[in-house]
Amino acid sequence: MKYVTKHPLLGRGLGRIFVVVALQASAVSFAQNGPTMGWSSWNTYGVNINEALIKRQADAMVSKGLKQAGYDHINIDDGYFGGRDKKTGQLLIHSTRFPNGLKGIVDYIHAKGLKAGIYSDAGRNTCGSMFNGDVTGKGVGLYEHDQQDADFFFKELGFDFIKVDFCGGSYYHNEDHLVLDEQARYKSIAEAIRNTGRTDVRMNACRWAYPGTWINDAAFSWRTTGDINNSWNSVRDILAENLYMSAYCYDGHYNDMDMLEVGRSLSTEEDKTHFGLWCIMSSPLLIGCDMSNISTTALNLLRNKDLIALNQDSLHLQAYVAGKSNGCHILVKDVEKLNGTKRAFALYNPNDAAKKVTLAFKDIDMGGAVQLRDAFQKKNLGAYTETFEVNIPAHGTRIYVAEAETRLERTRYEAETGFISDYQEIKNNQAEKTGIYETDANCSAGYKASWLGCSEKNDLLWRDIYSQEGGEYKLTIAYLSAENRNISVSVNGTKVQTVTVNSGGWGTVGRKIVNIKLQKGQNTIRLSNPTAWMPNIDYIEVVPVVPAAIEATMQGTDSRQQAYDLQGRPARNVSSHGILITNGKKVLR
Repeated sequence: MKYVTKHPLLGRGLGRIFVVVALQASAVSFAQNGPTMGWSSWNTYGVNINEALIKRQADAMVSKGLKQAGYDHINIDDGYFGGRDKKTGQLLIHSTRFPNGLKGIVDYIHAKGLKAGIYSDAGRNTCGSMFNGDVTGKGVGLYEHDQQDADFFFKELGFDFIKVDFCGGSYYHNEDHLVLDEQARYKSIAEAIRNTGRTDVRMNACRWAYPGTWINDAAFSWRTTGDINNSWNSVRDILAENLYMSAYCYDGHYNDMDMLEVGRSLSTEEDKTHFGLWCIMSSPLLIGCDMSNISTTALNLLRNKDLIALNQDSLHLQAYVAGKSNGCHILVKDVEKLNGTKRAFALYNPNDAAKKVTLAFKDIDMGGAVQLRDAFQKKNLGAYTETFEVNIPAHGTRIYVAEAETRLERTRYEAETGFISDYQEIKNNQAEKTGIYETDANCSAGYKASWLGCSEKNDLLWRDIYSQEGGEYKLTIAYLSAENRNISVSVNGTKVQTVTVNSGGWGTVGRKIVNIKLQKGQNTIRLSNPTAWMPNIDYIEVVPVVPAAIEATMQGTDSRQQAYDLQGRPARNVSSHGILITNGKKVLR
C-alpha cells in the first residue's frame, strides 16, 4: 500500500481556494431543498467586479430564461472589500467599485425575485489579497469579527448566501501565517449567523478537500477539491475525486464540485460532461461565465430541464459508481422514489478516444423492458431489454432516465459507495489513522477503500442495503491483503462475526463469505477493526439465500417456469430477489 492524501495546494496551486460554510441550524430548514443554483462572479471576473457588472448579471439571469429554469442566486465574490474602520472594526465597501455600497444591489437583486450571495474568509485576509494583489482584502476576514460581520451581512444588508474562503486560515496562503482549525472556525461562523435570527441563509464549506464527516452537521454544502479552472484536465480531475463521494451526500447536504466553466472555452462535449455530471451528482450549479454574452449552445445546455430535474430531485442523492465498461464509468441513482422502478444513469468517458459502452440493465438493478429517455436530447428512446449499447466520444457523457418493469434488489456495493465514519482529506491519513479511497486497476470499478481500521470510527459501512422482504443472505466481502488481517462484520448495529482474511497479495482480490440476516427495508452493513489495520476493500455482494423448499423443487425436471418468493411460495409477480425456476435451473432475479 502507498500513502495517499490530497495536498493542500491541489487544484490551482497558489490559486484561489474557497470555503463556503453553512449554518448549522439550516440543516433542518434546507433538508428538502436541492443544491444551490445561481451565478458567481469569480470565474470570469476575479476581483475586478463592480456595481454595474453585478446588476447586469442579475438582468441577464432573468432575460435569458435562467431564472425560469431554476437559477436564483447572484453571488458577489471577492473584490468588494474596502478595509475596516480602525476604531469600530466595521467592514467597509470598496469606494470605487461599489460607490453606493451593497444595500442597493441586494435590493436590486431581490426586486427581480432572486437571492443575493456574498463572500468572506475564515481568517483575517482574503485569497484575493494574497494572490491577486488586492490589498483592500487585508484584514477584512471574519476572524475576530464573526458576529459583527454576520449582523452586517444578514440583518443589515439582507444577503441570503455566503461563501467563506480559508486562505486567511492557512499559513501557506497568507503573509501573517495564521493557522486556524477548520472545525472550530466553521462552527463559530455558523453560530454567529444563527444569532442573527436568520434561518434561511445558505452557507457552503470548501476547504480544498473534504474537511471531515463533522461538516454535515455544520454546512449546507462543501467544496471537495481544489479550485476548478477553464480546462478539461481540471474538470476530469474534479470528477475523479468525486466519484467516490456519493455516501457523503445525504440529508439534503451536498458535495460541491465548484463553479461551472460551461460557456467559456471547453468543447461542446466537455461542456455537456461538465454540466451533466454536476447535475446527476447533485453538485451546486453556479454559472461562472458572463451571462449577458453567453452562446446559444451553452445557454440551452444550462437551461436543460431534464438535467436540472436530476440535480433538484426530491431524493437529493448523488449518483454512485455502479461499475465500469470499456474504461467508462457507470453512475446511477434513484429518482422520485427510493428503490422504485425509475432511475437515472450516466455513462462517462474520461478517455481521449471514443468508446463503445455496453450496459447490462441488471448491473443497475433494473429488469424486464426498460424505457429510456435521453436527458441531453430530451427525447424518449423507447424500450430496451437486458442490455443497451452506445458510442461515447472522447471526454463525453450520455445520461438517461430509465423506467423499468421490475426493480431488482441491488447485490453489488462498491467500496467507493461506502461511508467511512471519520473520513477526511485535510490531514495526513496515516498519521490520523483515517481511511481513504484509492484507484486500483485490480478492483471491479477501479477504486478501493484502504487504510481502514485501528479505531472504531475508521470503519466502512453501507447505510443503504435494501431488502424487499428481509431474510437470510450471503455477504461476500472482496478484499486485498498480503497478510492476515481481521474484519468484524456487523449488521444493523449487531456484531455477526469476525473473520481473518489473506488474499496473498496487495494486488490480488480475495473473497470471504459470511452468513447474515437482513430486516425488511433499509439495513446497514459495517466492516471494522478497532485495534488493527483491516484489509483493503474492493466491494461487497449481498445475495439472498435460496430456501430449502425451493432447493428441493429445483431438483425436479419440470420444464414449466414457476416463480417463488423467498419463503417458497409461488408468486405471480416475482419480487426483486425472487427465484425464477426454468428447466430445473435457478436464476436470482
